[in-house]
Amino acid sequence: MALSVGTTAPGFTTKDTNGNTLSLSDFAGKTVVLYFYPKDDTPGCTKEAQSFRDSYAEYQGKDMVVLGVSMDDEASHKAFTEKYGLPFQLLADTDGTITKAYDVDGGGYPKRVTYIIDAEGKIYHVDDKVKTDSHAKDILEVIGTK
Repeated sequence: MALSVGTTAPGFTTKDTNGNTLSLSDFAGKTVVLYFYPKDDTPGCTKEAQSFRDSYAEYQGKDMVVLGVSMDDEASHKAFTEKYGLPFQLLADTDGTITKAYDVDGGGYPKRVTYIIDAEGKIYHVDDKVKTDSHAKDILEVIGTK
């Protein structure tokens, strides 16, 4: 069961695609689209990442950040990012700490769930019925109505 709307988003610190240390608190004051996905370079996960890539300019114009999270390591994320030209950071959650904190553990991989976190760090939308090919546009529609 995913975390509820209105909950303070659990903080975390991890490595990104390039091996840099990144924390949720680095994005205080911005809207964060934190999307969990099972595995790099698999059909559904690739479609979902490409939907964010293809809509990325629209996200940039709204003072927001897109972060993808899976239990893959930085090397896997880097290869996935380079293969598909992903312009956003992927977060390595190799020990599942973030996946568990956000209650999306699918038994060794994250379930496909997206949280929209507001500028104050509160969850204001949870999407656990992701349509991989249109997901980025679906999230933009939700953000547009806030």
